[in-house]
Amino acid sequence: MMGTLRTMTRVGLGVGAAAVAVTLAAGVHAQNTADRQGPFMAQRGGPGGPGRFGGPDGGRGGMGGALGGLPLARLGLTDAQRTEVRSIAEKHAEELKAIADRAMTARRALEAAVTGEAVDEGLIRAHAAELALVEADMAVLRARVHAEVFRVLTPEQQTQARELRTQMRERVENRRERMRERRPAEAR
Repeated sequence: MMGTLRTMTRVGLGVGAAAVAVTLAAGVHAQNTADRQGPFMAQRGGPGGPGRFGGPDGGRGGMGGALGGLPLARLGLTDAQRTEVRSIAEKHAEELKAIADRAMTARRALEAAVTGEAVDEGLIRAHAAELALVEADMAVLRARVHAEVFRVLTPEQQTQARELRTQMRERVENRRERMRERRPAEAR
């Protein structure tokens, strides 16, 4: 049961990240052209303020999950690079939205099968398999978008992005460890 909940939570986060990416990409069209920061470059803190999405530390980093956590706001992109990133986001917006919609539908179907009155193992497995296929499609698209954006970066920016991503992973792991330590001994 815990494995199913973890998987569903992970899928939900992935779909959420894709949905955020789609929303950001759609917002590019409405972006004020005089705004040199652009929707992926919030240097002074985004809508969530410092440390949140679009904040000065990059929050989820531009297109969020679609870029594998690339901290674009902290890489000092040129105007030309920002324009290329916007173009990449626009190019993939429909595809990201379609996959996010498929994932939402698959997750809802799986949840309905899991919480139904009767346990229908075949139905649950079928919905779980469909969700896995959608997750695979999402992972492949995220990899493609990430690769396209990574090619826009200079070698120095790529190195910095790798270092920042490593630091982010370490912070996440440290948080997890602190959470484990806070749990009462009997809950472990």
